[in-house]
Amino acid sequence: MTVSAGAVAVAQRLRDGMAGGVLSFPLTGFRDDGTLDPDGYRAYVAERLAAAPGAVFPACGTGEFFSLDEDEYRQVVTITVEEAAGRVPVVAGTGYGWAQAVRFARIAEDAGADALLVLPHYLVAAPQDGLVAQLEQITARTPLPLIAYQRGQVAFTADSLRRIAALPNVIGLKDGHSDLDRLQRLTLAAPEDFLFFNGASTAEIQARAYATVGVPAYSSAVHAFAPEIAGAFFTALRDNDHGTVDKLLRDFYVPLVELRDRVPGYAVSLVKAAARLRGHRVGPVRAPLTDPSPADLAALTALLTAGLDLVGASL
Repeated sequence: MTVSAGAVAVAQRLRDGMAGGVLSFPLTGFRDDGTLDPDGYRAYVAERLAAAPGAVFPACGTGEFFSLDEDEYRQVVTITVEEAAGRVPVVAGTGYGWAQAVRFARIAEDAGADALLVLPHYLVAAPQDGLVAQLEQITARTPLPLIAYQRGQVAFTADSLRRIAALPNVIGLKDGHSDLDRLQRLTLAAPEDFLFFNGASTAEIQARAYATVGVPAYSSAVHAFAPEIAGAFFTALRDNDHGTVDKLLRDFYVPLVELRDRVPGYAVSLVKAAARLRGHRVGPVRAPLTDPSPADLAALTALLTAGLDLVGASL
C-alpha cells in the first residue's frame, strides 16, 4: 500500500474509531419543498456526533449523495467538518464516473474532509481492469485517502484487491455484498494495515458473521435515528453478550429488515422517516426515492417504540 504520511494518520484514526464505535452515515436534511436545509442538517449532524461514532461519512448512500448538486454537496461536507471539529474523521462520499468523482473529491478536499468513500460507479457493469482503472484515475487527481466501496456491480477479486491496495492512498474497502467466502479471500490478499468494514444494509444483522472473517467494524444506519439501540448492540457485540445481541436482532433488527425489504429504497426512506419520528429536522427523501406509506409508517412507529424500550429509551 503506497500511502502518504497524512493518509497513514487518517487510516490510524479510522482504525481507532472503528474499534470504539459504529460508523455514522448521517441523513441529508431537506425542507418540505425538497431544497437543502443547512440549519436542520447542522443540528442533526451535531446530535449524531454527540452519540460518539467512530467516524462520520456525510453525503454517502444514506445521505442521498446521488441527489445532491455540487453546491449542496459542498455545504453538507463543510457543515460536517465544522461540527466534527477534528474529533472524529470525516469521510465524504464521491462517485459516478471518475471525472465526476474527481469534481466532488476536490470539493471535499476544499471543505476539509479527511478521506473519501468511492461509491459504486453509475449504471454499467465493468471488468476487473476497469474497476481498478476507475480508482487509478481518482487517486491520480486527489491527495485525499480513498476507501473503495464494493456493492452492486462492483465486486473485486483478490488480484484486483492487491492492485487497488497498491495504488497511492487507497487505504480500505467497504463491503456491501456479504459474500463471506469472497471477503475472506480479500482480507487474506490485502496488506496487513488495509482497512475493511461491513457496509451491508442494516449491517448489524451480519456483524457477527463478518467478525469471523476478521471484519468486526461496521456502518450503522440505525445510528442515524436511534443511537441508543445502535450503541447497545455495539457494546453487546464487543462484550460477547450474545443474549443481548440475539434479543436485539430478534425483536428489532430482523423486523426492521423485513419492513425495509417491502419497497425498493426503503433502506434510506425508513431511516429518514424514523429520524423524523424522533423529532429530527431531516425532511423527506428526494425522488426517485419515496417516503413510506401510512401503513408502513405506522409499522415503523410501533417497531421503533419497541426497540427503544428494549434499551431503556423512548420515542
